[in-house]
Amino acid sequence: MDIFAKFEKDGGPIGQYKEQAHEYFAFPKLEGEISNRMMFRGKEKIVWSLNNYLGLANHPEVRKADAEAAAKWGMAYPMGARMMSGNTKYHDQLEQEFATFIGKEDVMLLNYGYQGMASAIDSLLSRHDVVVYDAESHACIIDGLRMHMGKRFKFNHNDVDDCAKQLERAARLVEDTPGGILVITEGVFGMNGNQGRIADIVALKEKYEFRLFVDDAHGFGTMGKTGAGIGEEQDCTDGIDLYFSTFAKSLAGIGGFIGGKKDIVYYLRYNMRSQIFAKSLPMPMVIGGLKRMELIRTRPELKAKLWENVNKLQDGLRERGFNIGTTNTPVTPVYMESGVTDATQLVVDLRENYHIFCSMVMYPVIPKGHLILRLIPTAVHTDQDIQETLEAFSAVREKLEKQLYPKEIPQVSAALA
Repeated sequence: MDIFAKFEKDGGPIGQYKEQAHEYFAFPKLEGEISNRMMFRGKEKIVWSLNNYLGLANHPEVRKADAEAAAKWGMAYPMGARMMSGNTKYHDQLEQEFATFIGKEDVMLLNYGYQGMASAIDSLLSRHDVVVYDAESHACIIDGLRMHMGKRFKFNHNDVDDCAKQLERAARLVEDTPGGILVITEGVFGMNGNQGRIADIVALKEKYEFRLFVDDAHGFGTMGKTGAGIGEEQDCTDGIDLYFSTFAKSLAGIGGFIGGKKDIVYYLRYNMRSQIFAKSLPMPMVIGGLKRMELIRTRPELKAKLWENVNKLQDGLRERGFNIGTTNTPVTPVYMESGVTDATQLVVDLRENYHIFCSMVMYPVIPKGHLILRLIPTAVHTDQDIQETLEAFSAVREKLEKQLYPKEIPQVSAALA
């Protein structure tokens, strides 16, 4: 059989909707300057789908630093993998600034966040090691674990008692082997907005021997007094053995970093295949990263404005009776009961009639019959943005409850070639 033949009938859990979804629900094209309002299909929308938490994506100082670095070095420099020919003093400087900021001995830059997390997991584990991980861990963690040839146990989301049970199972397995235990979880869960119970997991080290690896993609820049992340927020930085974050959220860029004890970071430098065999992070992102870190350190008003908007949006949603779960971070999920047809009609209504652009999450990511509209507040949103959004959400919920939406998936996507 032709290996590609199966794809004609099976597009995958999300791809099965490509005819209806392409370039509208999936692969939409937002245009114009990155901001609170952008253009979608020729009309201005209030955008709640960008992880530009601190508003750095289009900050004038960041734009200037990026442009000057590109003009000076181009997009290619440095050429080659960092181990071979792609290292510079600026890469070293950015790593040291990250390390100082997050309270770790050393930091290693990563070309990409997703790729870096998966590759780090692969590098750290042998077939004798056992992994214990949160059931709602990000896809980059799951993909990393798929490469692990040893045992892995998941614990119920944010359930520390269940984590302890899985640690007990793991401890029995490694007792007479050369293996150890790695616990992996997130600082901030990007779908439901919950903080990971990092301090409580750290406390389990009093009973169990394990190392803790935390993905804090949504926590870096947003959590803690200075924005240093979930360790600072929960006063448990020393208990996090490896700390990971990406440039794609608060830093508004491409890349990532991983921090910990110097000897462990050096082990990763010499063993992470995704970094050894991939081109070094381009200079504009490195120089731009230095500017972004400068702004995070010296402009606390950026994080303060983010949280002002977070509180206004979340308080407004709760006051109007919306279910936003147990979020205690900027990630703001709005939970509704809805099937596929109603969900798509509601989203089209929001975009076309109320000019609100936000992300829709539904089956197979979450159970059938449910819908999450995920809002990401940023420092550049305004009170007017928030008020218009609250009013729009109330209006579409009423239509949903009164079953006023047509019982068919709207034909809004671009035709596929």
